Amino acid sequence: MRERVQDLLRRHGTTARNGFLPDTEPLHCLPHPYYAPWEALIGNLPHLISSRLIRSEIDGLPLLDTVFLESEAEWQRSYSILGFLTHAYIWGGEYPSERLPPQITCPLLKVSDYFGLPPVATYAALNLWNFATKKPGADSSNPDNLRSLHTCTGSRDEEWFYLVSVAIEAKGSLFIKEILNCIYATEYHDTNTVIASLRSITAGVNDVGKLLDRMHEHCDPQRFYHEIRPLLAGSKGMAAAGLPNGVFYDEGDGRGHWRQYSGGSNAQSSLIQLLDIFLRVDHHATGEHSSSSSVSEGCSSKSRQTNAFMLEMRKYMPRAHRDFLSEVEHMSNIRDYVRRSTTPVEVREAYNEAVAAVVAVRDVHIRIVSRYIIMPSRSPPAPYIKKQKGAVNLASASSKCCQSGGSGGSGGGRDDIQLYGTGGTELIPFLKRTRDETRDTVVEVP
Repeated sequence: MRERVQDLLRRHGTTARNGFLPDTEPLHCLPHPYYAPWEALIGNLPHLISSRLIRSEIDGLPLLDTVFLESEAEWQRSYSILGFLTHAYIWGGEYPSERLPPQITCPLLKVSDYFGLPPVATYAALNLWNFATKKPGADSSNPDNLRSLHTCTGSRDEEWFYLVSVAIEAKGSLFIKEILNCIYATEYHDTNTVIASLRSITAGVNDVGKLLDRMHEHCDPQRFYHEIRPLLAGSKGMAAAGLPNGVFYDEGDGRGHWRQYSGGSNAQSSLIQLLDIFLRVDHHATGEHSSSSSVSEGCSSKSRQTNAFMLEMRKYMPRAHRDFLSEVEHMSNIRDYVRRSTTPVEVREAYNEAVAAVVAVRDVHIRIVSRYIIMPSRSPPAPYIKKQKGAVNLASASSKCCQSGGSGGSGGGRDDIQLYGTGGTELIPFLKRTRDETRDTVVEVP
């Protein structure tokens, strides 16, 4: 007999009410006074970054342990704080720092290990564990009702960038349970429940697309590209941005390791990958569809790279969420069920509508990347952008690379291919592949 849906969710740190967001709001402050030095820095982070004082302040920190962290919420806040401080130290100067000092490295490694996360500012640090509602009981699926606990720049633009993702996660909580209900219903051949669940999922995904399309309301593309995005960059694939070897995580006493990690990315959202897993979207790991249907012989190495990147991003999710995705991956049989000759046409149509909704979300994402990254990379900074002459970071490296591409920013495809994300992956080609592979999941309706 199958485990109850609510029990399965709870076992993986997920709830029908909040989805992958915490069951209770993130802490605003670590309660033990021992951690006051961390709180002092994170509370003044935008000023310390803009004044280029952040590195000296972190260098002056005492080396704190995790011994006084007790509740899950305290561990989550510590991870978020240390993630922000990590990126502030690495990218908060004229040139990136190739070394992270022990004051951050040592506690960050312990907190990261607690969650099975890499020691960087992941999607969980920036979004899942970094928000508050403006009023108790407010609808978290509306970003107007939220605020970020912390940002690097102190700008509404950066805050809105995070809050749109938080709202999407809150909206997604409404259909996570429906995904499991649908999987269970296929096992009992409960066609009515399958159709109803698929339609609920489609409606939820459509709402996700509408939320994503609100990015422009308070996030300026120029500020995002030149001021926010460089601070979120990782240390992997960042040679052109000044980190050819990644970052040395100094553990003190001559110990430490060179490490390379991706930066924060929406690809680290468990919600988006859950939709792929449920619908059996194939990113062509083997050249064969995961439901045993064949794909065209033209399955390229680019598609295999797409799959590898998606799997890599799971390592940037909390262990509990990662395990949940793996379990659903073994359970989900919706595409096989839909493709059976005995399955009613209405089921196929409902399934295809869900696929189309995910394709539409990925189209919105492509438009946002074009507006917020591709276009700003092809032109000089707007007059209101603070000039950082000689600064080396992801924005300067991407713009230089793009402007040397030969098209002068006039729209040639070559520029798109040369632009990379915070994790070092190609942007537009990657996003278009994921969208096209999603579209390929549609089943034929007789």
